[in-house]
Amino acid sequence: MAAIPPPAELGTTAPDFSLPGVDGRTLSLADVRGKNGTVVVFICNHCPYVKAITDRLVAAAGALSEKGVAMVAINSNDAVNYPEDSFDNMKVFAAERGFTFPYLHDESQQTARDYGAVCTPDYFGYDADLKLAYRGRLDEGRKDPPPPGARAELIEAMTMVAETGRAPEEQIPSMGCSIKWRE
Repeated sequence: MAAIPPPAELGTTAPDFSLPGVDGRTLSLADVRGKNGTVVVFICNHCPYVKAITDRLVAAAGALSEKGVAMVAINSNDAVNYPEDSFDNMKVFAAERGFTFPYLHDESQQTARDYGAVCTPDYFGYDADLKLAYRGRLDEGRKDPPPPGARAELIEAMTMVAETGRAPEEQIPSMGCSIKWRE
């Protein structure tokens, strides 16, 4: 079932975390933070919305890294009831999709709760001081590619954050599968 995040509480500080990554390292927010900003995106392996955007997500990560903005992806889904989202399958998914950024496993689901994540994908864009500046979408594509000429909203917003410390006032929320919470 599709879910849409609530309006953003801009200015809130990014919650810290320490999570295992598909590369074998355990990383914290300090380890993944960018000089000019940080994007924390909640994704999973099985969601059709995520599968549809991974190529564009990898491209966005590359474009943003040139601006000093880092990206990290976190999977918080219940892997017991959704085995495609298991840690072992995360490793395969990240390799197949060419992830150039850390992909972390939030098995306890505490990090997703701390951030207030509700769907996959769910984007949180932070400024250099780790204050929330953007809670929008990647672009207007959902399960299909965006139409020709569509804006790269995440890239535009986080470039603005990197250059000015502010994000656009208009932020259209992401949409995706609801996070699969454990009972």
